[in-house]
Amino acid sequence: MTSSETTPGRGTAVVIGGGLAGVVAAWALRGCAERIVVVERDRYPDEPAFRAGVPQGRHAHLVLEAGHRVLEEMMPGIKQELTDAGALRVATSGDLKWLSSAGWMADYPARMAFLSCTRPVLDKVVLDRVRTEPSIEFLEGTDVVGLLGSARAVTGVKVRARDSGRDSGRDSGRDSGRDSGRSSARGEVRDIAAELVVDASGRSTSVPKWLAELGCRPVPEERVDAGVAYSSRLFHRPPGVDLGYQAIYLQTKAPDKPRMGVLLPVEGDRWIVSLAGMRGAEPEPGEEGFTKHLAQLRDPGLREALRDAEPAGEVRGFLPGPGVRRHYERSSPEGLVAVGDAASTFNPVYGQGVTVSLFCAQALRRIALRHGGVGHATARAARREIAAVSKNPWVMSCAEDVRFAATTGGPSGALIKVQHRFLDKVLAGATRDPLVTAAFHEVMSLVSPPTILFRPSVLAAVLRG
Repeated sequence: MTSSETTPGRGTAVVIGGGLAGVVAAWALRGCAERIVVVERDRYPDEPAFRAGVPQGRHAHLVLEAGHRVLEEMMPGIKQELTDAGALRVATSGDLKWLSSAGWMADYPARMAFLSCTRPVLDKVVLDRVRTEPSIEFLEGTDVVGLLGSARAVTGVKVRARDSGRDSGRDSGRDSGRDSGRSSARGEVRDIAAELVVDASGRSTSVPKWLAELGCRPVPEERVDAGVAYSSRLFHRPPGVDLGYQAIYLQTKAPDKPRMGVLLPVEGDRWIVSLAGMRGAEPEPGEEGFTKHLAQLRDPGLREALRDAEPAGEVRGFLPGPGVRRHYERSSPEGLVAVGDAASTFNPVYGQGVTVSLFCAQALRRIALRHGGVGHATARAARREIAAVSKNPWVMSCAEDVRFAATTGGPSGALIKVQHRFLDKVLAGATRDPLVTAAFHEVMSLVSPPTILFRPSVLAAVLRG
C-alpha cells in the first residue's frame, strides 16, 4: 500500500535521524500516521554503547525536571525503566551542590529532581519503548541524501544505504514489501514518499541546504556563539566514598572565569565529569589538558572529589559549535517540521537540549492529534508550536552567552544589561534565601517561565538583598 492509498492526512511520516529527538518524534506520531519511517545512518548497538553518530553522547547529559514530566506523560513508566537500567535520582537541592556566579545555592526541601545516567542508557531505554509500536519502522545504516518535492511542498526523502550488510530495516519486520531495495548496495538512491517529513538530524542537519536545492528561500536564523568546548571522562566511584552530595555543578563566572565543571553519578557505580570553557578558555586536549582545566576551576571541590577516583575511560573532547535557532515557522515549504537540535541548538552548558527536544515531540503530538493526521495543516501548526516552546530556553541561553566578551552574535543593548543586573540579584538572593533558590531552580529546570521570578514573594526576597 503506497502513501497515496492511505487515509487522507494519515499516510506516511518520515523522520530524518534516529537519535533521541527522532525516536521520540516518531513515537509522538503514533496513531496519527499509517506508517512512520525513521531513517538512521548508524546501526543501533544491542546494548547501551556510545555511537559515532552521537558525538555529544560521551559528555554529561541532563533531562531536566520538565523533560522527565513530558517523557513520563508520553511514555508512562519510563522513569522506572530508566531507574531499572541504572539511572540515579538527584534532587536539585541537597543531592546537587551548585556554585553559581554569585556563590553556593542555598539548600531547601527540593520537590524537583533529575535521573542521571549516560546518554547511551537514556537512548536505549527510550528506543526500546519506541520499538514496541508496530507502525514505526527503522531504516538503519541509511543516509538521507535529499528531499523530494518543490519550493512549495516537501513530499518525501531520497535515501541511500550506507552498506549492504544485514537488513537496514532490522526490527521492523512489518515492512510487507514496501519500498523494495531496503538493503540495496551503497550508492543506489531511492525515494520514500511522505505526507510529513520531520528533520531530527541534529546540529549538523543538511535540510537547509536541500531546501535551497528545491528553490526555497533561506530559513531565517538567529546565531550566537560563545565558542564553548568540552572535555569529559568517566571515573569509577571510589568504594565507600561519601562526598555529602551526589553531584556538583561549578558554573562559569563571566567574564573573568569562563570555565565550568560538572560531576554526575551514572550507572555502573561511576561518575561522568565534563569540563568546559568558553572561547579563550577551552580545555586543552588529552589527559594533561583535562587535569590542567580541572585545576583552573573556581572551586577545588570537583578536583578533590576525583583525588582517589580511577579513570574508567579516555578523555574525550567535543566542539558543539554555535547556537542556532531556525525559524521554520516564518518560512518553510508545506509538509516539513524540524525538531530538537535541527530546529534550535543551544550552548550545552545550560543542559536544555534534551528537554527542549522532548518539548518539541510533545508539541508535535498535541498538534497531530488536534488535526487528526500528518497533513499540511499539522505541519504548519506544529512549526508555530515548536517555535513557541523553544523560545524561553533560547532567550535564557543567549542572554547568558553574551556575558562573555568573546561571544559572537546574540542580544545586546540596554535591555540585556538590565536583565543581567536583575539576574545577578536573583542569583545573589539564591545563595541565602531558599524561596529564591526554589524559584530559580524551577526556571532553570524549565518547569516555570522566567516570569515567576516576579512573583511578589520572590521579588520582595530578591530586592531585600
